[in-house]
Amino acid sequence: MRPRPNQMTPGRTDPTLRRGFSATALALTLSITFLGVSETPPAYAAAAPSDSFYVYTGSTPLASLAPGAVLATRTVPYSVVGLPTPVTAVQLLYRTQDAQGKPTANVTTVLKTPGSSSTRAVSYQSFYDSMNPEDGPSHAIAGNVGLGGLIANAEAIFLVPLLAQGYTVVVPDTEGQTADFGYGPEYGINTLDSMRAAGNSSATGLTQNTEFGMIGYSGGAIATNWAAQLAPGYAPDINARLVGATDGGVLVDPVRNLSYVSGSAFWAGVAPMAIAGVARAKGVDLTPYLNAYGQQVFADMQDASILEVNGRYPGLTWQQLAKPEYADFTSVRVLADLLDEVNMATAPTPTIPMFIGQGAAGWQEGTLGNKPGIGPGDGVMIAGDVRTLARQFCDDGNRDIKYTQYDLTGHNSTTAVWAPVAITWLNNRFAGIDAPSNCGRIAPGNVLTP
Repeated sequence: MRPRPNQMTPGRTDPTLRRGFSATALALTLSITFLGVSETPPAYAAAAPSDSFYVYTGSTPLASLAPGAVLATRTVPYSVVGLPTPVTAVQLLYRTQDAQGKPTANVTTVLKTPGSSSTRAVSYQSFYDSMNPEDGPSHAIAGNVGLGGLIANAEAIFLVPLLAQGYTVVVPDTEGQTADFGYGPEYGINTLDSMRAAGNSSATGLTQNTEFGMIGYSGGAIATNWAAQLAPGYAPDINARLVGATDGGVLVDPVRNLSYVSGSAFWAGVAPMAIAGVARAKGVDLTPYLNAYGQQVFADMQDASILEVNGRYPGLTWQQLAKPEYADFTSVRVLADLLDEVNMATAPTPTIPMFIGQGAAGWQEGTLGNKPGIGPGDGVMIAGDVRTLARQFCDDGNRDIKYTQYDLTGHNSTTAVWAPVAITWLNNRFAGIDAPSNCGRIAPGNVLTP
């Protein structure tokens, strides 16, 4: 039985309106950007951080510290495409927990300008999507010029409009320091504890009364949606200060997603990458189920970025990776259980307003949507799954849900049409305007039973 939602959080009002921005200009810039960017075995463990800031050296055991406690602070310059900006980047090492519930340290970055608000902040969840911890946004903001730096520069298109409107922007390393790609509950907890840490630090200008909105696309949607779902139980202090969350390109049921991308031209490689990520998160060794080629592919995934994986394995299927007796990946019970753990439909319903966007023209990115029981998607995420999740939120008592489906765009191109609307939606939540809803008018989707 699904957990039932907590009681709805009373609405808040803030009469201050944000300065406007050009949605058309943002959409055009996004389009241009995305056309151009399109027990764990020791060998599969994430590498130790190369920067000592990421290592907690305090004498107090992490287990004795509260989630969100600040462990270390530094300020680094923030540049975009190598150009300096008037933005201050405060980085915080903070206490959180990993996918196995063990206390650990993680890093978040708080971006602010001289005019940034201390009462309103946006938590921006990155789509850095990598098995390499060095690709995290905090590394990129601190000067990493690798693949993580490329994505961070692209994501400035989301960050600049928020900063220009006076928001303080918090950017957590959602995957944690072991880069557990795809393990959504860990993303959500890292995000919630990041907001706690931002309010706990005198260097950020924020306080424990600061109101937050959340936004994220694709991998950032994993973090945003899980944070919204886990907040009432894990971080009620943060949940009480959330004005709303918006995400797009949402991963709901990984079991169905793996079937959807199987054999596709562009997105096929993300399947073993996600499987490797959730296995790393939970300390599970999948090598007994893999053939020689599968073991090589999974070894290659251990420090891979999605920029390296997409398009590299056209036509790849699980059957090509597994031993013959495990041709049906759901027959690998430990794997099926892992994937069920990250099925969003099994998590609590958020109590905050949400705007969810989802593309459905996956054929543009080489993924056919006519597989039985799946239907159209954006190339990697499945529209029918996202619709059912939105309907579930409505049915569970949260009527402040707005779902929009973009039938003419794929995963990458949907960002250009979703992002301007999402930022405007967030502005309206901070302004105290009632959240729009289309509960009762969202088309039925797929069954999400694990």
